Formats: sequence, structure tokens, C-alpha cells
Amino acid sequence: MSTALEELFATTRSERAILIGYIPAGFPTQEASYRIIQAMIDGGVDAIEIGFPYSDPVMDGPIIQAAADQALANGVGAKEVFETLRFAADLVPSVIMTYWNPIERFGVDNFAKELAAHGGSGVITPDLTIEESKEWIAATDSHQVNRIYVVAQSTQPERLQNVTSQTNGFIYAASLMGVTGLRTSVASGAHELVARIRAVSEVPIAVGLGVSNAEQAAEVAGYADGVIVGSAFIRAVQEANSLDEGVAAVRLLAESLAAGVRSQKR
Repeated sequence: MSTALEELFATTRSERAILIGYIPAGFPTQEASYRIIQAMIDGGVDAIEIGFPYSDPVMDGPIIQAAADQALANGVGAKEVFETLRFAADLVPSVIMTYWNPIERFGVDNFAKELAAHGGSGVITPDLTIEESKEWIAATDSHQVNRIYVVAQSTQPERLQNVTSQTNGFIYAASLMGVTGLRTSVASGAHELVARIRAVSEVPIAVGLGVSNAEQAAEVAGYADGVIVGSAFIRAVQEANSLDEGVAAVRLLAESLAAGVRSQKR
């Protein structure tokens, strides 16, 4: 049985990369997050990544941290994350991005079970090591959801092979050493990292960290199977004078990014 995410890659991979949009659940409010997700999709985003707001992130830059803090102040927890996932997954293939602590608190098997029950395709776990994944591998296998690990340019060859062999849905290639955020250019090592992953795995590869405009999206779409954008969408909301203005800005940004991605044909 394939997840919706796997089916999406199966149908698009030979033609083009996909665009994945990120937003934390409950940002800037729960209902507003639904409008933002809809605007992303209306603008051409192919899949949604729902962030589980967390108080001590290791991979998130200041833009996403501020959004997560706002969501936490709104009282967002697992219930709201899964409700947001359900909203998104009814429209396009959707995943959750979460640190390990919320999964452990919720219950490892229960988390995978609820993910599947709410239509989710998988989970990105940036701080879970492959050595500590036995329980998670069993849970995701049991409930037939994708486990998506993050690899970086610093990942050594043997470890890269070990991690990618346990990853499905897609492999998250971190384009740079650092945290999420806006960059003037995509890190030069991103292309090399994707090539290294391709040498050991046939699983689709999506590149995240630093993509914020159509030019960068087109560049990444030229060599990766997926382009992940988060901070740019969140900033569009944070800098808007009203929610309506923010939603409109998100849709325009999605249209621009989607055009960049789709300009790179296979």
C-alpha cells in the first residue's frame, strides 16, 4: 500500500519536482492556518508539511521559531496538529514535521496511528537518530506511514546509506549546515548532497532550508524531486497588515514558487 505522498511522487517524478509548503499548526491562529494552507494549495503547492510547535527547536530559525511560539501561546498541542493535518490531507498529500519529544510524550505507536487516522502520509523527524529508531520503525511499518529522516552535507557515507535505507516517502536533504531561514542563494553543497544520496538510494529527495523565491526554487527543482519552502511563507504572514493581506501574499508567493519549480522539466 502506498501513501498519498508516494503516489504523488510516482506520478510527477518523471516530469518535474514537487513544491512542498510548510506552516506550523495554529499559526497565527488555528482557523487562520487553514486559510493559509488553502492559499498555498490554490497557488500551486503540491504537498503540505505541518509543523508541530515545539518550545526547544534545534533546526528552526528565528522566523519559524516566532511562528511556533505564537502557536504555543494559542495553546496548540497534538489535538490541533492532527486537526490541521486532517484539513490539509483532505486536499493534498500532507506530513507532520516534529521533534522526537512530542512523539514520545504522545506515545510512539499512538502517534503513528493518529497520523494515519487523520490522513497523514508521514512524519519528518529532524532530531531522531537511526540508532534510536527501533520503536519508531516498528510503529510506522505497522500503520503504513512514511518515516522521513533528515540528512546533511556532514553525513558520512556509511551513515548516509544506513539512514536512507530506512527512509521512505522522501529523503529530506538539508541544503546547509544551520537552521531554517531565508537565504540570498541556495547553498552550493545542496546539489552535491543530492548526488551523494542518489548514489545510494532511489527514494525521492526533497531539499529544504533557504529556498525563498522562484529563482531558487527553479534551481533546486533542476536536480531534486521536491522543493520545501517554509520561512518565506511564514514571513509573508508576519509582515502583512492583516490576515487577508497575508493570505493573499501567501497565494502570490506560492504561484511564483510553483512557476519556478514547474519551469524545470525532466
